[in-house]
Amino acid sequence: MKNLVFFTLLLSSFWAYSQKKTLQAQQISQGISIDGKLDEPAWETATVASDFIMFEPDNGKPIPDTKKTEIKVLYNNDALYIGAIMHDDEPNKILKEISQRDDFGTADLFGVFINGFNDGQQNFEFFVSAADVQADCIMTDANGEDYSWDAIWISKAVLSDKGWVVEMKIPYAALRFSEGKKQTWGINFFREIKRERKKYTWTLINTKIGTFTQQNGNLEGIENIKPPTRLFFMPYASYYLNAAGNQQTYGTMKGGMDIKYGINDAFTLDAILVPDFGQAKYDDQILNLGPFEQQFNENRAFFTEGTDLFNKGELFYSRRIGGKPTIEPDLEDNEKIIEDPQNVNLINALKISGRTKKGLGIGILNAVTEKTFATIKDTLTGETRRVIAEPLMNYNVLVLDQRFRKNSSVTFINTNVTRNGHFRDSNVSALVWDLNTKANTYNLSGNFKYSTVHDTEDKNGIYANIGFAETSGNYRYSIGSDFVSKDYDPNDLGINFYTNYYNFFGNANYRILNPTKLFNAFKVNLNTYTEFNKDSGKIQESNIAVNTNVTTIKNNYYGFGISLYPFESYDYYEPRATNRYVALPRRFESWASVSTNYNYKFALDFNPTIAIMDEPGRINYGFDIGPRYRFSDKLLLNYTFSFLRRNNNKGYIDSFDQDNNQDTPKDIVFANRTVITYSNTLGGKYALNSTMTINLAVRQYWSFAENKEILQLESNGTLTPYPEYTKNKNSSFYSWNADLSYSWWFAPGSQLSVLYRNNASNFERVIDKDYGSNVTNLLNNEALKHIFSVSVKYFIDYNAVKNRLKNGV
Repeated sequence: MKNLVFFTLLLSSFWAYSQKKTLQAQQISQGISIDGKLDEPAWETATVASDFIMFEPDNGKPIPDTKKTEIKVLYNNDALYIGAIMHDDEPNKILKEISQRDDFGTADLFGVFINGFNDGQQNFEFFVSAADVQADCIMTDANGEDYSWDAIWISKAVLSDKGWVVEMKIPYAALRFSEGKKQTWGINFFREIKRERKKYTWTLINTKIGTFTQQNGNLEGIENIKPPTRLFFMPYASYYLNAAGNQQTYGTMKGGMDIKYGINDAFTLDAILVPDFGQAKYDDQILNLGPFEQQFNENRAFFTEGTDLFNKGELFYSRRIGGKPTIEPDLEDNEKIIEDPQNVNLINALKISGRTKKGLGIGILNAVTEKTFATIKDTLTGETRRVIAEPLMNYNVLVLDQRFRKNSSVTFINTNVTRNGHFRDSNVSALVWDLNTKANTYNLSGNFKYSTVHDTEDKNGIYANIGFAETSGNYRYSIGSDFVSKDYDPNDLGINFYTNYYNFFGNANYRILNPTKLFNAFKVNLNTYTEFNKDSGKIQESNIAVNTNVTTIKNNYYGFGISLYPFESYDYYEPRATNRYVALPRRFESWASVSTNYNYKFALDFNPTIAIMDEPGRINYGFDIGPRYRFSDKLLLNYTFSFLRRNNNKGYIDSFDQDNNQDTPKDIVFANRTVITYSNTLGGKYALNSTMTINLAVRQYWSFAENKEILQLESNGTLTPYPEYTKNKNSSFYSWNADLSYSWWFAPGSQLSVLYRNNASNFERVIDKDYGSNVTNLLNNEALKHIFSVSVKYFIDYNAVKNRLKNGV
């Protein structure tokens, strides 16, 4: 009988927690002061959301009474107001590191997740830390959390002797929702108690189901709202002082404006006029010995904020816009390039994005870059001429994304690049689908892409993918396949390296959904992958890998993995020639990872790797080690040293036609080489308060490839000695980057930033193995380039200006 009662109570408890909760928002007419006090009368009468449930690590466990959490929601025609009271019986233990915006640091968190369409597909997430620092992001199950998106909203966090309180004002301009007199939004609330590394949500997020956004509760009661015009101006002014050892110091002024306009409650126009990206983070350049270009992260805000629609189908690589010119000038005898532009200036850009009431997402992005020239000089006559390095260009992206059944979508994407004049143009289209069963237990995904390039020779290509997965429970699996034709080319606005192959892949994994006596989290994966060249049928890659990732009860992370490549494979890319390949030996790879609990003042990351090839002396090994120390809630320093050595590495160094006869195969020259890479990075943050930080970022990098033996690539993919080749093709690249910056968010959306940057780099064929000299050679007046810049961006709300003018203020 006792067992029956216990089972009944347990079942009732689970049933109660698993139901979709509903919260009523209360309309207000009086103003709310965002001061973290919740002392206005409206807060006293508002409906309370409570009974939080653990999300991680012990999914489904109710929050203890000592950590009771109470949430209230108010609204008017301008915004949604959130009041949150986080009780804590040990308030002196609340972690509250002050960090930069969008960086949680080591601090307790409160967050609200809002889906204005209540379609289970996308959340707008707003967080406030116990140190009063804001963070916001867009969340989708497909892409995770995108913190590059920034909205304008107001918040205040205040600590007390009973816990802490958060008050938030989220303007409707920061949200997207359909028109209607009565609104029902998806909503959830989040709390993380950092010292315990425990996360709670108001509505249960069941980790047995492979979705996050579809498990929101409902927010009701919002009726007859009349949001004001969503029109915002963000003018900026910047000053740059440039200095270098080989040039005269000079200063430049820049000014421009960003514009955001709400076409309606669901669609927004973003435009930049005369953009300035001078304070964007520097690129981490490397010694690139491979056949493909180095792919860089996007650090320009316009191309990162709210671009989830444009990233569908992976056809959009925004660094193409305003990147390095693509046209190589033809040089006559005795000519050399004396002015070689490294970037193309962006004239303007705009994007329109939003979603209709029926779930159709529409995205349009357009950008125009200016005509760019290189200067060529005749070394005999001294005459110079200008040639086009990049014509006037137009980039365009169109996305139509239809969501349905709150968990599935079908998307059409088109990208187009048009160059003015008789230059290469391209067009790529894709159909992408992501289909889930009603219970979110199985997924069918895939895409079909078609590219067209108009150049001296028109080419068409396709890329097709299909995948099936079980997405719920402790045991999960997935299988899939890709097919890519030889002429598939999306690289005018996208990025893709591998073509002319087909593959098959699979995964099986097991995870725990609740903690055990040893682990808070545990997951083990088995992966298989096999890839074939489409024309020859040869194996380009084949491996089987096992890895495991665990988080202990003390919240230390450990990972370990091994990969076995059991067959000889054939690399069709390294030779840089059509229908040529180099044979790769069988190999074994392994890695490990340790990351201690960041809650402690001192923490350490350590990641060793090793790869052993079935070839005498051919081995790769290296490691990253990164200690970090939090001196106080204001000061944090972290350092990382990286080392990688590749012994008897075989790689391409040159190719040429025999006797200048294009009808005979090229001689392709490889080298048996030693490649060694060192990297030191230092990061630091000192927070004066929650809106003001001083930041340090330093990177020193050195990598060299020393050729031991010159080899010739034979037609069967083997390598044989080639002593006749005597050119020096050793490589040594070293670089230095250092940023010291001050950032002050002096008003919502308004920022003053001051940056001092110095950087230098050098590439040589002669290798100096004195590590110290490779560093000091860059730290002198002749090598270093210096930039000092001040930039001010100010957020102007059209409605606020209109009201002030109306009131005569």
